[in-house]
Amino acid sequence: MAKSQQTFSKREKEKKRQKKREEKQKKKEARKTESKDSEGGIPFAYVDQYGNLTDTPTEPSEKEEINAEDIVLGIPQKEESEEEFDPVRKGKVAFFDYSKGFGFIMDSETQEKHFVHISGLIDEINENDKVTFELEKGQKGMNAVRVSLQS
Repeated sequence: MAKSQQTFSKREKEKKRQKKREEKQKKKEARKTESKDSEGGIPFAYVDQYGNLTDTPTEPSEKEEINAEDIVLGIPQKEESEEEFDPVRKGKVAFFDYSKGFGFIMDSETQEKHFVHISGLIDEINENDKVTFELEKGQKGMNAVRVSLQS
């Protein structure tokens, strides 16, 4: 009796496989007929004056003539600015704890707080001192280094 049940389940599995094959074949044929109905099987899209894709062509009066030489590919070249970037920034010590060995400096231009470690100090600083510093990329963001009292 166990053999007949096993063969029954095999037959059922084979029927399911055959049904899947037939469905797959039907879908394949439907795609073929669908692609023949449209123009060559490739959907056609237009681009409007704002760069959006549409299924309708734009009006000839709305078309804008563009010169191919005006199109810039890649990254545009930076123009040399006459003023050099000054890496030395000015700020005010918002907090500093010598026992812990770190603090924060508030940038006077951007009002951002930057971390400063005791190893980045040139002069001894205290809270509310005006200082000059440079920024360097640290593990968690920009760190103030080469910190000295403003003269």
